[in-house]
Amino acid sequence: MTNRIIDLSERPVRLSARNSLLVIRFPRDADPAPAGSSGSSYRCEQLGNLDETTIPLSDIAVLIASHPQISLSHAVLSGLASAGGIFVACNPKHMPIAMLLPLAAHSLQTERLAKQASVALPVKKRAWQAIVRAKIRAQSRLLLENRGNDYGLVDLAVRVRSGDPENVEAQAARIYWRELFGAGGFRRDPDSDGVNACLNYGYGILRAAVARAICGAGLHPSLGVHHHNRYDAFCLADDLMEPFRPLVDREVADLVTGPGKDFPLDLESKRVILRALLGRFTADGESRTLFDWTARVASSLMAVIDGSGEALEIPAIRPSDAGFSAKVS
Repeated sequence: MTNRIIDLSERPVRLSARNSLLVIRFPRDADPAPAGSSGSSYRCEQLGNLDETTIPLSDIAVLIASHPQISLSHAVLSGLASAGGIFVACNPKHMPIAMLLPLAAHSLQTERLAKQASVALPVKKRAWQAIVRAKIRAQSRLLLENRGNDYGLVDLAVRVRSGDPENVEAQAARIYWRELFGAGGFRRDPDSDGVNACLNYGYGILRAAVARAICGAGLHPSLGVHHHNRYDAFCLADDLMEPFRPLVDREVADLVTGPGKDFPLDLESKRVILRALLGRFTADGESRTLFDWTARVASSLMAVIDGSGEALEIPAIRPSDAGFSAKVS
């Protein structure tokens, strides 16, 4: 598994499957994708203005369908799911709105789902405590890196109790967003454009990657430990992605410090955001992909649920300098 993320957003394509390959066909009259950065520091590969290109389905972690004129066959969806990949559909604003996940990603899925559905409330509260602490500590590290001061977030992380009854997460968020994006009056608003749209895009892909890890552990992404919105089909994914959000925030904050102070969600900004998710990350002397780390967290949660693990383990990962494979077209 190469763990590629492929974003099809800039031009019409026709998708089909053949011999375990994803076949991507571009109409001959389609405009080529905009040119990428002159420097190859992002190391994103262009699909190219070809009539046809193929990619092994087993290499694809996430396939994002964002352009309104994308057509695909049932074989694409079934082949991608069989290979363990995720299909993400986007709305006209290029924001992820739906996902297709593998149903049978683990041999003991039925047994594990039963345990997940009956997990005790104190176990859920302790898991949420670990998640919030890890998230605030990750935010603290990013502020130290970008601003030279964590503004008290490490101390706040210590205050998080089981279930976070004092909502320390929200207290930390108010400090974090203000200091990360400066005193320009930034407000985290999922319905806004610019910075918020770029954050939403990154979070949408992160959510898909975490949901994939959850399914791989034999769990169901709908049964959360904290999130429980009846209209949210990915409550557990929303829980486990929290400590990884600063990986997206880091890249978006770097864009804000550049010319213009704000930017649209376009091909170039997508490449930068994908870089945050497709690099290698280091923790405890190990260098792994984000997909590996999220799989480890999902497995740790399963161990907590079935009683073989005492506490949810969330590694404090940091980006390394290794390369990645991303395609945006």
